[in-house]
Amino acid sequence: MKLLLASNSPRRKELLSQLGYEFDIVKIDVDESYPSDLLPENIAEYVSNKKANAFDINSGEILLTSDTIVASGQKILLKPRNEDEAFEMIKSLSGKTHQVYTAFTIKTPDSEISRTNKTDVEFSEISDEEINFYIKNYKPFDKAGSYGIQEWLGMAKIKNISGSFYSVMGFPVDLVYDELRKLNCFPCNFQN
Repeated sequence: MKLLLASNSPRRKELLSQLGYEFDIVKIDVDESYPSDLLPENIAEYVSNKKANAFDINSGEILLTSDTIVASGQKILLKPRNEDEAFEMIKSLSGKTHQVYTAFTIKTPDSEISRTNKTDVEFSEISDEEINFYIKNYKPFDKAGSYGIQEWLGMAKIKNISGSFYSVMGFPVDLVYDELRKLNCFPCNFQN
């Protein structure tokens, strides 16, 4: 079966490659809005499903879509539009625990399944100077919540995580592998 990844995220591409899969990238343009009454834990899956449903799958293909949101209480922190928004997001996470929800959808011509992973992330206190340093040097404008766990801010300031590190990066690879395996879709050169 041919695996298709619908994502612009370099992190998702890298993680799926490191998992051993060969895949093609497909582009899906979809409005990523969601109903305002949706609970934070359901938003990423809603958007991931929306992406999957916007793509017509052919026989012999498996489509993989994904979405990540950061929630601080009931406040949703998506990708920042500018430096000021990134600063405010990171400042709001300083010294607190927040949640990262990453969902994925796997669609074949005969089936569709979605799963969501939740990870709690606790930051130590982050000074204004540290926030400015991070934004200037790492430009986190393509990241939900304005940070990457694998970058400087994550290394220097994440005090604790409860859940999947890779899910915070944007892809719960263990769950993705589990679902692909159920469809007899294995990494290259895998002897099953």
